[in-house]
Parts: sequence; structure tokens; C-alpha cells
Amino acid sequence: MKNYEYFDVTADIGFKAYGNDLNEAFENASVAMFNIITDTANVRPTKEFKFEIDSEDEVSLLYDYLEELLFYHEVEFMLFSEFHVEIDDNLHLEARILGEEIDWQKHERKTEIKAITFHKMDVRKTDHVELQAIVDL
Repeated sequence: MKNYEYFDVTADIGFKAYGNDLNEAFENASVAMFNIITDTANVRPTKEFKFEIDSEDEVSLLYDYLEELLFYHEVEFMLFSEFHVEIDDNLHLEARILGEEIDWQKHERKTEIKAITFHKMDVRKTDHVELQAIVDL
């Protein structure tokens, strides 16, 4: 099973992320999102941030999580490459994300993400988990 893939959306980029469980799918969605911004293979996991989120449903949790990642990227001037997510049955998410400060001399500048959208956001569970999200460029 692949970790994630992109799909075309007018003026935006969409992605689907996959995992054996919700935690793994969220982690793969994180990598998909940051690979829109830069090549995460060149981002060293040297600085760590932790945060927690509670949401009313899985789609809202995905939206809130991606928004929080974008917030840390923009406010802390960080790129992230390593993501650890734990989600319990009450939709309480604990995240530990690792990366390094942005250095455009070192990091490839791809595309800026302006916002996360709810448009076509989805969480599907079968024998695995599939997430879908669209980001505004």
C-alpha cells in the first residue's frame, strides 16, 4: 500500500493518505502536506514540537490537525519531516512533530500552502484508513 498520492484540483492540490490505522494515515497525510512545500527528505528532525487536539468527529480532527501543522510551519518558520500521532477513541490526538528551521538556501522551495480546506475532506475506514484533503495554494 502506498503512503499517499496527489490528485488535481483547480488552483489547489489534493491528496489522499493511507494507513493501516488512523494514526498512520494522519502521519502519512502530514508527509504528503509537507512534500507540497519542500522535499521532506532534506529536512532534518532536529527540533521537536508537541501538541494535542480534541475534535467532534474524524473529519474535523483531520482538519484541525493539518491546520495546527500549518500554524507551526508559519509561526515557528519550520519545516517538518517526522510525525508521530496517537489518536484515542474519544478523538483526542497527541502529536509529536520534528523538523528544522526553514533555510531556503538548503531546502527546496516548492509551493506555499495558504490554507487547509474542508472541501471534499474525508476519512474512510475499511481494512485500512484513507484520508482525503485539499489545500489552498
